[in-house]
Amino acid sequence: MRLRALLDTDALGLRLLGGEDELDRTVRGVMTTDLRDPSRYLSGGELVLTGLAWRRDAADSEPFVRLLAQAGVAALAAGEAELGDIPDDLVTACVQHRLPLFAVHESVAFATITEHVVRQVSGERAGDLAAVVDRHRRMMTSGPAGGGPDVVLDLLGSDLDLRAWVLSPTGRLIAGSKVSGPALPADTCARLAAEHLAATRTGRRGPHRLLLDGSTYSLFPIRSWGHRPAAGGGRSPQGARDVRETVLADWLLAVEADAGDWQGERLDLLQGVTQLIAVERDRRDAARTVRRRLAQEVLELVQTGAAPAEIAARLRVAAPVLLPGLGAAPHWQVVVARVEWDGGEVEGGPVAQSLLEEILVDPQATGPEQSDRIAVAHTGDEAIALVPLPAVSAEHDGSEAGVHADALLESVRGPLSAGLDDDGRVTLGVSAAVHSAEGLRGALEEARHARRVAAARPGRVCAAGHQELASHVLLLPFVPDDVRRAFTARLLDPLRDYDRRHRAELIPTLEAFLDCDGSWTRCATRLHLHVNTLRYRVGRIEQLTGRDLSRLEDKLDFFLALRMS
Repeated sequence: MRLRALLDTDALGLRLLGGEDELDRTVRGVMTTDLRDPSRYLSGGELVLTGLAWRRDAADSEPFVRLLAQAGVAALAAGEAELGDIPDDLVTACVQHRLPLFAVHESVAFATITEHVVRQVSGERAGDLAAVVDRHRRMMTSGPAGGGPDVVLDLLGSDLDLRAWVLSPTGRLIAGSKVSGPALPADTCARLAAEHLAATRTGRRGPHRLLLDGSTYSLFPIRSWGHRPAAGGGRSPQGARDVRETVLADWLLAVEADAGDWQGERLDLLQGVTQLIAVERDRRDAARTVRRRLAQEVLELVQTGAAPAEIAARLRVAAPVLLPGLGAAPHWQVVVARVEWDGGEVEGGPVAQSLLEEILVDPQATGPEQSDRIAVAHTGDEAIALVPLPAVSAEHDGSEAGVHADALLESVRGPLSAGLDDDGRVTLGVSAAVHSAEGLRGALEEARHARRVAAARPGRVCAAGHQELASHVLLLPFVPDDVRRAFTARLLDPLRDYDRRHRAELIPTLEAFLDCDGSWTRCATRLHLHVNTLRYRVGRIEQLTGRDLSRLEDKLDFFLALRMS
């Protein structure tokens, strides 16, 4: 806005004392100060408001005005409440440094002037930004992308002073403006994503507002229909859709501000920004078509028992697409995901496919291009990902690199649980790394088996890795519940009943005895008992259950009963 516009606003009570020739200067902000030297807090273009508390005598005016002029401020407005008339020495100094000077009537609060300037400047910036966003949208819909989400977020930061970030549904940082300062902490991103997913599932309209660690965030959904096929075949993008088809895949825009105080024009502008980012999301997803097709072809070859040479040839085609510039052929991991919703109305395969493409990205890496190295196919409610890994040295088996089930679960469980609400479930299985086409079929079966282990566990989001498949615990989840209850009751209920009546601690004794591999000395030491006391307790266990703890079979039965109880 121009200085002349301030002078023409009667409600501000401004009276011009000097600088008539400078009234076309642009005001870019406002600052209130009574510091003798406020220059460190000035960036140029401000209207400076002062109550003159810094002035002790006439000699103070010229240095103060000189500092303002050197900082490039637009004008100075001095209040009359403190001294009455504005001192002549201040008027003279402003004339000397060609700095426009206003007098502010004592009845007008500085807050009134500040609010007016901020509102006017913000409105003008919003109009300029809206024009830029509209031009950027036309560029993106008619040709190559104009720099991706980062460019638009930079505009929000530079023109509207809004810190903003684009996040994945699991809280991965996809984009952030350069003027947004340090990247959001990972736990903050995850909590924002969880709030967004929970609000979306309850049907609340965005933007969703959240107070987090002293800052207010407004969360705008980035909804994009073009990249996901409609379940059941072919509803139009304008048709009603079940939110569960996209809730686990859509991005969100997080803005550090309270959108509840915004006027309609600014809300419309942010909605335009989300649409612009959605166009970029669709464009990137369209580029995944080749990778999805490669994954589907490899999967079909593996599942139909094709010759390893044929699978290897297909992998050689896939490797340059997924890891361009990589000299050696990579190793591969397989990750299987299944998304299931109560009622079965929503097909889980496409949801699981989009979800894997988001979560199988290094959580420390920013930018959506990282997901371009993941090839995911889907069939039914199951999605299968081929994850390429750089070739590892001969002395390693690849277990140190790649996807780890526990780390994957830790990074996604919180946000996804919010999106699944009480009617959805995600289960994940991770294979070991394989070094050749011959191992790919085994890796697929390994990942599927690990996913079934995860599915047998409680919780909305569960994962299991190949390391768990070499243990007896693999068998326990698949024992029917009624069999488990009968087995454990037959072995352990007599001991529990005895412990309740006599406080004999037979169950803890049994656990310690098995944990010490049947060693009387080590077990007695651990329990701080005399060996004879331990022998008495073990004898009582054998008498109550009819078992013999010197026999391997009976030890194993007790061990499994304790694990299943």
